[in-house]
Amino acid sequence: MPAVDCDIRDVKLAPEGRRRILWADRDMPVLAQIRERFAREKPLQGIRMSACLHVTAETANLMRTLQAGGAELVLCASNPLSTQDDVAASLVQDYGVRVYAIRGEDTDTYYRHIAAALDHAPMLTMDDGADLVSSLIFVAIGRLHDVHPRVREWAERLGRERCRQIVQGVLGSMEETTTGVTRLRAMARDGVLQFPVIAVNDAQSKHFFDNRYGTGQSTIDGIIRATDVLLAGKKIVVCGYGWCGKGVSLRARGMGATVIVTEVNPIRALEAAMDGFLVMPLAEAAKLGDLFITVTGNKHVLRGEHFAVMKDGAILANSGHFDVEIDLKALREMTVEIVRQVHPHVDEYRLRDGRRLYLIAEGRLVNLAAAHGHPPSVMDMSFATQALTSEYCVKNRGKLAARVYDVPNEIEDTVARLKLASMGIQIDTLTEEQQRYLAGWEEGT
Repeated sequence: MPAVDCDIRDVKLAPEGRRRILWADRDMPVLAQIRERFAREKPLQGIRMSACLHVTAETANLMRTLQAGGAELVLCASNPLSTQDDVAASLVQDYGVRVYAIRGEDTDTYYRHIAAALDHAPMLTMDDGADLVSSLIFVAIGRLHDVHPRVREWAERLGRERCRQIVQGVLGSMEETTTGVTRLRAMARDGVLQFPVIAVNDAQSKHFFDNRYGTGQSTIDGIIRATDVLLAGKKIVVCGYGWCGKGVSLRARGMGATVIVTEVNPIRALEAAMDGFLVMPLAEAAKLGDLFITVTGNKHVLRGEHFAVMKDGAILANSGHFDVEIDLKALREMTVEIVRQVHPHVDEYRLRDGRRLYLIAEGRLVNLAAAHGHPPSVMDMSFATQALTSEYCVKNRGKLAARVYDVPNEIEDTVARLKLASMGIQIDTLTEEQQRYLAGWEEGT
């Protein structure tokens, strides 16, 4: 029997999950140091936390750190295909964390699990895409018709007053993704955000490394695992040149591919061109690409007009957060037959004119659905930032307004310095003369 209330695949998978968690932990030294301090100081003692994150070995080590700090945890999945079932089992059985996540869960189950996380009456939340917070906000403002039926049922069972109390009890939230931060800034703009949010995704210690090096490596890893394709000599179209797109483009070029970047932002397009990549409209790139990777955070990037001119055998992959970047409805409407799992994680779409397009991981995050996600070393920094911003929210309870905040500089510096130390790297410090020069204005040429 599971040690705590949960909804997972099979608790008997726990031994393998524990091995996976501890293997990841050996490459997460910054988080380990924070966990040691949290165990001594208990900065999160009595704090109820609900996290909607990818349930992976790296996330498990974040949960261990928050738990060491005294937090009472509930974890649900932020993506139906990213859950590592053995890790979920170990978190439940070995660490006593309430987990609601099953790899391959349908949409109904996904939102039932989000409702379970909300039912915890969290004082702090962590999100990876803002599904947890957006559900809570819709409930808070009484727009129950805009939430999934499972969340609506939960809210109606509790009643308006109890839901209001839960929202008022939230001290703060942390958001891990570009997509989520975009949604949260829109909430703040529209005046519906009810509590402070820390944009962990926007931290330099996060997007410079997690988004660029983590997404870059894990996206290519997922595509190769799913297809066994040789990238050398291929034309790879990368849709979007934000930090994730930069990382994917860099890795693809490093493996011998010709990389074509498509963008809507003129500055990023110029940057891609000066970084040595081909830049052109997607309508033109669609005719050339062997492999298409979306990393924009936007909706329907690859659409019917693009599918119509793609090569026979073109491969489609998404490494943006949600499964909306590839217009799956349009693709299905052009298709006469879908061959599921023609290769593990790959579906073949046979079009009316005889061409075949190959979709990886149902258009969901290819790096987590077809591989293991980011390497532990890069998640070490992101999750260290998550842990320290959780502590920051508790220390500043009642002092933060209901808006989106950047990660404080002192947290950024702490994470970077700890990471450098763990790598055996030392850096210089400014002399007193240099500090005076930077702080003054009198001295010139």
